[in-house]
Amino acid sequence: MNQKKSASILKKFLLFNLLVFSVLGLFTYIYLQAIQPNLVKNKSTNHLAVIKNTTDHLQRLDIEFDEKGLSTFLLSARFLFQSLDRVQFFNLDGNLIGDTDMLDLDQTVFSRSELIIEESINSTNPNKIRNNTNNNINNSLEYYKEIKKIILGKFKDEPLVIENKIKKDFFVQTLNKVLINEKQVGYILVGEQSNEILVAVEERKDFIIRTVLVLALAILIFSVFLNKYILKPISFLVKYTESIKAKSDRPLNIDNFFIRRDEVGKLTQSIHEMTLDLQKRTNRAETFSIDLAHEIRNPLASLKGASELLDKTTEQKDREKLLSIIDHDVERIERLITDYTQMLKDEASLSREKMVKIDIYAIIKNVVDDFMQDIVSLNKKIEIEITNKKDNKKNFYILGIENRIEQVIANLLDNSISFSQVNNKISIELDEIKNKFLITFKDQGPGFKEKNIENIFKRFYSNRPKNFGEHSGLGLNIVKNITELHKGKIQALNRQDVKGAQIELTFPKHS
Repeated sequence: MNQKKSASILKKFLLFNLLVFSVLGLFTYIYLQAIQPNLVKNKSTNHLAVIKNTTDHLQRLDIEFDEKGLSTFLLSARFLFQSLDRVQFFNLDGNLIGDTDMLDLDQTVFSRSELIIEESINSTNPNKIRNNTNNNINNSLEYYKEIKKIILGKFKDEPLVIENKIKKDFFVQTLNKVLINEKQVGYILVGEQSNEILVAVEERKDFIIRTVLVLALAILIFSVFLNKYILKPISFLVKYTESIKAKSDRPLNIDNFFIRRDEVGKLTQSIHEMTLDLQKRTNRAETFSIDLAHEIRNPLASLKGASELLDKTTEQKDREKLLSIIDHDVERIERLITDYTQMLKDEASLSREKMVKIDIYAIIKNVVDDFMQDIVSLNKKIEIEITNKKDNKKNFYILGIENRIEQVIANLLDNSISFSQVNNKISIELDEIKNKFLITFKDQGPGFKEKNIENIFKRFYSNRPKNFGEHSGLGLNIVKNITELHKGKIQALNRQDVKGAQIELTFPKHS
């Protein structure tokens, strides 16, 4: 089966930027669509304030809401409408009964209606003329018919905003009912030329388009640079490593990259050095385990033979000294062989063993019970306490191999006991954080003196107490390997509250 060819970083980069641009474009479209409504809403809010002030004045001055009353009111209260183009008053039937355009006001304040009305000079009834004019407007102009239709149809007791674009001019009108003494008497329509809204929208559109073009150009330039100076060299290095893996007789030449002083040059140098180092390690690893066992078992046999001949030594002090040395070395070598052999087996077999659902809380209790029996029998006087921070949780299930988890707990507990003194306390705390279980080991020993505490997880690292023969320096490395193979993490640190060490294990929760 052919392996599916993976996409290059450049393609992924361009695809990612395309996705980002699409998302930004969507939000930009939504933003641009919201600009004009927001500006219109702000304009309408000002209109509503004018309508409210007008209504308050009508009520306070006890003005009749009819043609005569409004005509007198508009002439006396024209200051209310100085910032507006036009204010119109309609009765409950939708008929016009007042209009600032019909007043002889300052031409810079109100815009004049395009309607020209001819009247007789000899007319003697102004009110009748005004009524006839209003009737003519309502009956003849499509504009007033539309307003009347809106009042009688679309208006639903809430302020209504009307937007109109006439030729190149943009108008915003706000229609609201008039309540005097909590009784509706009619409607007020406030209109204002608002070309600045269109200007603001266009300015934002132009700015966004310019920004997008600049970003697109920058990404294009960066993509060319990325492909030429980074991606192509990395692709060449990948082919180089594949040729090394395939044990090609003529691997690719990467000498040209050595002269580069940037990250690619350093990467090339690192890969070259790593390749040479791995070749040496491969050759060494083939015989390392056999050589280690052979080299250690030989002196082990010699030491055991010497211990059997100790009865020939007559001096008691020499015998005791010799016995102490032999026992110390024998324990050290046996533990080294056992731990290292187990470590090699773990690394080889963990990938083959099947993981099942296990209760880590139960495993910890079983391991602690075994250690407590040894502590009591040896009269060490060390207390081990298990704390479940989730009182309502009885089970801590993870996916793992039971005997390997037992090994992890036993090694950490044995390590804590090694550094503990008489009457010291070792705490094991279990907690659940999000979808992970946290197991914390705390002791009251000397803590870690290393500047980089993570060094304790390295193979053969040894900063141990006096009974060093009981440890090989591989225990914590084994713990780390098993933990990571269970998709967990391990962290070592010094306790903050009291003197001592603290080891934290995290495992993914399994339902």
